Amino acid sequence: MGFFVNYNVLVSDPLAEEGIEILRQFCTVDVKVGLSEDELVAIIGEYDALIVRSGTEVTARVIEAAEKMKYIGRAGAGVDNIDTDAATRKGIIVANAPEGNTLAATEHTMAMMLALARRIPPANISLKKGEWKRSKFIGVEMNEKILGVVGFGRIGREVAKRAQSFNMRVVAYDPFITPERGAQFGVEMMSVADLFKVADVITVHTPLIKETMHLINAESIATMKDGVRIINCARGGIIDENALAAAVASGKVAGAAIDVFEEEPPADSPLFTLDNVIVTPHLGASTVEAQKNVAESIAHQCIDVLKGGAAKYVVNAPMIPPELQDTIEPYARLAEKMGRLASQVVDGAITKVEVTYAGDLIEMRQNLKMVTRMAIKGILDPILQMPINIVNAEFVARERGIAVAETTTEESHGFKNLISLTIRTAKGEETISGSVFGKSRVRIVAIGEFTMDLIPAGSIVISRHIDKPGVIGPTATVLGRHNINIGGMQVGRVKAGEEALMVLNVDSEVPDAVMEEMRGVPGIISATFATL
Repeated sequence: MGFFVNYNVLVSDPLAEEGIEILRQFCTVDVKVGLSEDELVAIIGEYDALIVRSGTEVTARVIEAAEKMKYIGRAGAGVDNIDTDAATRKGIIVANAPEGNTLAATEHTMAMMLALARRIPPANISLKKGEWKRSKFIGVEMNEKILGVVGFGRIGREVAKRAQSFNMRVVAYDPFITPERGAQFGVEMMSVADLFKVADVITVHTPLIKETMHLINAESIATMKDGVRIINCARGGIIDENALAAAVASGKVAGAAIDVFEEEPPADSPLFTLDNVIVTPHLGASTVEAQKNVAESIAHQCIDVLKGGAAKYVVNAPMIPPELQDTIEPYARLAEKMGRLASQVVDGAITKVEVTYAGDLIEMRQNLKMVTRMAIKGILDPILQMPINIVNAEFVARERGIAVAETTTEESHGFKNLISLTIRTAKGEETISGSVFGKSRVRIVAIGEFTMDLIPAGSIVISRHIDKPGVIGPTATVLGRHNINIGGMQVGRVKAGEEALMVLNVDSEVPDAVMEEMRGVPGIISATFATL
């Protein structure tokens, strides 16, 4: 036994033996599977680390009882079953193993695509029934077909690489990948709407967020090629299963291969009745190698943390070191909010992020890296599935082809301190500036050339309009007509009669249809809903 024999680790879900053996070299390991919340609460106080998969719900109540806990590891990518906020408040590091199942998910996607194209599952069933109906199962070749990859992260890129070996043309959509970056992989980047129109086969590899919920629905399917084939080995809910079933039944969609479902296990999916649909029970990560990889990754990270080091894939790294908390925390909080706003108002794939510090902040330049990373976190968080924090923010940005620059300047435009965040895309750029007043009062003080005094919280509508009578009133009326209350309003302009910017604080979410109505008001140039 090693130096860390006095550390106790609880493994509460099935874990590959390779991971358990790594842990046993340094710790005392108990494997107790199937514990209820009450049972877990009763014993968790004895342990320094907890390792789970998807079966154990690590609730706030469990974490509160974890008096000695230093580390919670999730042997897999998702951490939905762990209350990371409660863990962060208690100073417990939470880590996952996001890369361990990349190849497993990739290969499952390819298997689904080929099985779908060659109609292997129904042919297998038919032959085992004693039938010999070769003409019933004529398939299609993937050679020279167009594969549309929605989400060009790790798995999307690996799928593209393998599809190219089949002589497929690959097109892709990802809001964070520029055309130049895509070209490096031999892939043409395009809008998701254009991808739907040109692809013969569509495979999705995105997170399930507001923007991707039912991304494939009756309306988007109508824009696709007749005979398109659709694959989902990513997340249930990205595809409207009822709409997909109807499209397969009508012949619009030639077939589908689905590994994940909006409700799991699915109670009564309409897809189950269709011969042209292949279904598997969420097997994307279910390979011997993937289970071994995630078990080893999460075990090594556990040991690193117990040694006093950091986890490679930490999902809740402390935002600010304790000794700098009071000084840096307001700036980090402001930078994150500025990043969140910027990511929602810019158009196009981001190519560069530049953070400029001015005024008193110059004196703290050695300690501003975490503020920059918080700005990146704010930019990436609303869209990406993977947890973003001060540990991995720059790495993730770099992986997505986003350049990050950090500069200082003496010019603070009359503010004691000033942070300016500039985001550049293929379509232009936007700059958002903010300042901290007193010890902790944070404000966004400018969007582009338009000044303001905006508390970065809640929901807002940002519009650009022609500075003339009869624009602001009708715009506000649209919200009122839909029972959306306006809590505050600011208008900034540089020169009378030219372009102006309006920010409306609203008390509730503004639906897309209402935003479209606002954009239709004469004089409105653009209008965007954002949450801070």
